[in-house]
Amino acid sequence: MLREKLQNFNIILASGSPRRQQFFKELDIEYEIRLKPVDEVFSERLKGSNISDYLAQIKALPFRNELKENDILITADTIVWHENKALGKPTNRDDAFNMIKSMSGKTHDVISSVCFTMIDFAKTVNSVTKVTFKQFSDEEITYYINNFKPFDKAGSYGIQEWIGHIGVTKLEGSYVNVMGMPMAKVYKVLTDIAER
Repeated sequence: MLREKLQNFNIILASGSPRRQQFFKELDIEYEIRLKPVDEVFSERLKGSNISDYLAQIKALPFRNELKENDILITADTIVWHENKALGKPTNRDDAFNMIKSMSGKTHDVISSVCFTMIDFAKTVNSVTKVTFKQFSDEEITYYINNFKPFDKAGSYGIQEWIGHIGVTKLEGSYVNVMGMPMAKVYKVLTDIAER
């Protein structure tokens, strides 16, 4: 369906995330993966979705001069926004423990932003999902970190893993957004681009 509409476009997914790559496989569209390193640094003045929007946008910058006529570059970023602070990927085991402990028994926002860049077009969309955790014991947090090593994940956890299965007591919004890609919004933007 979307595959036919996008047949004249070249979709470039600039993400090393296996979860994001899997979502694009499941969209059943042709795409390629291209990766370029970017320093994910942002101003402390930015809050919430402004952070993930900005990071998704700067990830597109290294590609700007090499985009061709029908290329659609897709870059994305996900943050956990908790108690007025962005929780990114943990730097070590203690950092991961402290992040999960800080969210234990509370609600946090998971914000994913996706930037679509073409030669003559750019658009950024984002989605916010509210996730509530049960109260975790220190043993549960340690077990999760030791067995699942969530060091590549914003907020130090993957909702699709053990901790999500046993710990999420309430979810408001898109589940796949928590995994890093608000697919309903991605589908809509790609459809709009194909039909414009």
